Amino acid sequence: MKNTIFPKSLKKGDKIAIISPAGSVEEVQLEKTLALIKSKGYKPVLGENLYTKFQNGYSYAGTEEQRIKDINWALNDSDISAIWASRGGYGCQHLIQHLDISEFKADPKWYIGYSDNTVIQSYLLKKGFATIHGQTIKTSSFGATDESYDLTFDILKGKYPNYKIDSTEYNRVGETPGILVGGNLALIYALLGTKYSFDFQDKILFIEDIGENFYALDRMIMSLELAGVFRKIKGLIVGGMTNMGKEGENKSYEESFDPFANQMIADRVSNYDFPTAFNFPNGHIYDNRPLIIGSEITMKVSNKVVINF
Repeated sequence: MKNTIFPKSLKKGDKIAIISPAGSVEEVQLEKTLALIKSKGYKPVLGENLYTKFQNGYSYAGTEEQRIKDINWALNDSDISAIWASRGGYGCQHLIQHLDISEFKADPKWYIGYSDNTVIQSYLLKKGFATIHGQTIKTSSFGATDESYDLTFDILKGKYPNYKIDSTEYNRVGETPGILVGGNLALIYALLGTKYSFDFQDKILFIEDIGENFYALDRMIMSLELAGVFRKIKGLIVGGMTNMGKEGENKSYEESFDPFANQMIADRVSNYDFPTAFNFPNGHIYDNRPLIIGSEITMKVSNKVVINF
């Protein structure tokens, strides 16, 4: 995995495929970001089923066949230079057994998204390709900072980020290099035990989540422990823990980093000695700074948290 392939940088005029691999979206929800992409000099190309709706216990962006068709088009069309998911939600697991990267392998391109898109990013990393865990085209009710998008455009141009953030009481000091894996905790958990799961050996794991009951959060963290994940990783980065809480409890989206969720995670990993950083600005939060899944990073936790790509 040390030879993770980074897609080539984009140039002005390049085409970015916009697809909906999971939940459905409305046109008005994408207008602002599509205009931003154009203002940066790129050409958004809309997937055939970008705005399709299919109700099956959830509002999907089309049937499984329609969503599979769109993602395989985006992955393999030689005119497309990057792929940007409109949103997450649920549905990427439907696609993973049917992904075709026959042409993609010869001409890889950046895949951008987070939340449910963690499934696609795990698949691509197992095939050796880096992806961007960053803001989708649709912004949720908590919005997105300009920097959330600007830093993503920087990566597309070949400029990789370095971050320095404040430390927290939950952190554990230390320094380690490692390849970054992870994304949305619920999907990391959902892939455990399958051939599509991340390889955690000697990796730095990133997790984030939204809207989980505290017992559900604990169940997922316990599953990682029982699967031996914490014995394998070299470091842990915890991002947004948003709108977490007991069943039926209303929490504000302003609580990007739920302190009780952080304490639960810190307690579960207290028997391990890898460096741990909480409150990293990535996830279902307003300040959603991109991470490169598959990148070799250095993580240093002291009075500040420094992450260098």
